[in-house]
Order: sequence, then structure tokens, then C-alpha cells
Amino acid sequence: MRRYWRVIQRFRFAIRTLIAPGCAPVLAKIKEEERRLHIACQFMTGAFETSYPAIKNLIAQGRYRNVLFNLDQCGHSKVDIGTLGDIMTSTHSAEIFFTFSIKPLLAFLHKRDPLKLARQLKHVGVRQADLNDIDGLMSHQGWLGAAEKLVFDQFAACARYVSPFSIHNPTGWRYWLIHFANSARARQVYNDILHDNSTSQAHFGRAGLHMLSYDPSAEGALYLFDMSGREAARTQLTEDIPRLITDCGDALGVREFYETIYNATAAHTDDIHTAIMACEDLEVQTETGGVRQKASTIDVRDTIRLKAQRSFFPMFLRSK
Repeated sequence: MRRYWRVIQRFRFAIRTLIAPGCAPVLAKIKEEERRLHIACQFMTGAFETSYPAIKNLIAQGRYRNVLFNLDQCGHSKVDIGTLGDIMTSTHSAEIFFTFSIKPLLAFLHKRDPLKLARQLKHVGVRQADLNDIDGLMSHQGWLGAAEKLVFDQFAACARYVSPFSIHNPTGWRYWLIHFANSARARQVYNDILHDNSTSQAHFGRAGLHMLSYDPSAEGALYLFDMSGREAARTQLTEDIPRLITDCGDALGVREFYETIYNATAAHTDDIHTAIMACEDLEVQTETGGVRQKASTIDVRDTIRLKAQRSFFPMFLRSK
């Protein structure tokens, strides 16, 4: 997984470098150090939206099944939201890394319907008067949770899995590096990569499942994908996962479990598996009827079940 991230980092660096003079040394270095990574360069000039039809045609001609777009825009207006949706439906397996500035979206919403925006942000203590100072507003941690929800609502229709996490900047959360994917596995890998490169992005809200649903007066904290965040996640997951399994009829396949949770959690795979094994009311059953004993052995073909002999915990879950 770490090797995958290193390749992606170098790939992204190479693509950025191709638009500037002197890219030949970079390409030569990649060719020498990453012999299994082959790059065929196609140069274009012009705005992305203008060039996208030609890019889409090149991808179709090459019959590429796995496509990664790194759309590193300055601001918010260089890529149309409709184009993001088209990218995600145009190939078998597409992913997008997309930088997005929250300030223009706020300004637009504020001017379009300030009362509605004030109502959306009221639950984190934002008053209508606060909207006049958008720069000041973005420096508060509590605001980050509301902004994530706004960003997610804006882009949720573009892909099955959207990560609405901000680039970590305590003096003002202005930019989001959003990851779009249609595969739960792709989102799973992305979450793990963020933990391997902790403090690069930030999330404010619940640490377990339902990351965007929280009461700011009772819960919600800054999650930097570091060790303290992971500890909080494991604690929350031991409560959230049994509740989810109960709501799904006392059993859920691991593959379906992943597909259900990965648009609603920032947690690392290992922390999710550890929380499952730590819950005394759950067991992971293999295809052949055996029971997993280690978190590291959980497989997508397994099934998570409530045990026949249970504590009182599931009883209380049903009453909620």
C-alpha cells in the first residue's frame, strides 16, 4: 500500500512537471527507478474543460480500464461539476483527486440565500452576522464540520464514494483535496494512505461511522489521521459497528459491510477490523463456517455476525 502511494506521488509529480520546461530528466529518472511504471506523454495546451473531450477520446481509444485524474485547480471554477460526474462514469474504474476552494462556494451561497446558509450553519454556532467575515469563520474548528457537510452535499452525486476532507491548515480551512471513487476498495486504500501520511488532511466530526452526523455540543473533534485520532476511532467503532450489524438483520457480509460504511468513515482498515474483533457480541465467520481469531485475517468473503450468546449491549441497541 505504501509502495502504491509512492508511485502515485511520483506519478502526480511527473504529470505536474510535464507542463513545465525540463521534464525530460524527470521522465528519465522515473524510467530508471520505477521500471514497472511506463509513462506515455501526450501534451496539450488550453483550459481543462476545453481539452477534456480530447482527453476522454484518448482514454477510450486506449481502452484503459483504470484511470486517475489529478485535477489540481487554483480556486474552484476550472472544472465543472458535470465533468467530474462524466469522468466517474466514462471508464470501468475511475478515480479523481480534486482540489477545491470552499470560499467561493460560501460566497455564492451567501449571496444566493443568506438565510438558508445561516440555518445550515446554525448548529455549529455560526450566526448570520458571522457570514460577513468568511475568512474569520474558516479558522474555527467547529466550522470545519459544517463545511465538510456542505462540500459532501455539493459533490455526492459525482461518485459513490466522496471524501470531503480539508487540507490541514489551522489558520483557515480553505482548500479541500477531495477523492472521488466508485469502489469501496479504492476509498479504503485512500483512507489508509491518509493515515500513513497523517496531518496532511483534517476532519472535524465523529471518529467512527456516520462521520458527518454529530452534535457539536456533545461530540466532534479535530481528526488528523494520527495515533490519537485512531484511538478515538477504535473506541467509537466498537459502538457503531454492532449497531450497524443489528440494523442489518444480525449479519452482514464483509464486502457489503465495506460498501455500506466507506462513504461514512475516515477510519483506517486496521482500526475497523480491530474494533470488530474487540466487540464481545460480534464474530467473523469464514465461508466454510470457521470463526476468525485475528483481525488481520478478515477477508471480504467473510460474514460479520452477532453471536448466539450475547451481552445486554444489542438489547439496548434495539431500543434506540
